[in-house]
Amino acid sequence: MGDNYLPPSISNPSSINSTTMSSSSSSNSPQTHEPNPQSNTNTKTQEEIIKKDEEKQDEEEEEECGFCLFMKVGGCRDPFIDWEKCVEQGEKNNEDIAEKCFQVTSALQKCMEAHSDYYAPILQVEKDVEAKVIAEFEKNRESIEQKEEM
Repeated sequence: MGDNYLPPSISNPSSINSTTMSSSSSSNSPQTHEPNPQSNTNTKTQEEIIKKDEEKQDEEEEEECGFCLFMKVGGCRDPFIDWEKCVEQGEKNNEDIAEKCFQVTSALQKCMEAHSDYYAPILQVEKDVEAKVIAEFEKNRESIEQKEEM
């Protein structure tokens, strides 16, 4: 299915006429066309380059997580890539990622909200997690207050 379509004259080399008429020659005798070995080498080299590029792209896509692919398909590709680079740098240098990446995280958040039609599932998860954290905080605070009253 992924094969490139070639016209019958190219996909079936036996259908190519090996004789051509020379327009500059005064005789009408057919001349044999010799293939240029160098052009065949160039074609092979181009095919090899294309194949290697496709393989490299396939490997990169396989390495990319589903979440990252989702984020990059939407309207916030660039802010997400900036955020991703910041996080990678912060992890590499053992930095506080929340502090280091605050600005790019804010930019990404604003972009996602501006494109909420696409990023709604991610935004909803964030809201759910935030609500859970607040509920847990309140529960712990009440527990501490009760212990202090005793």
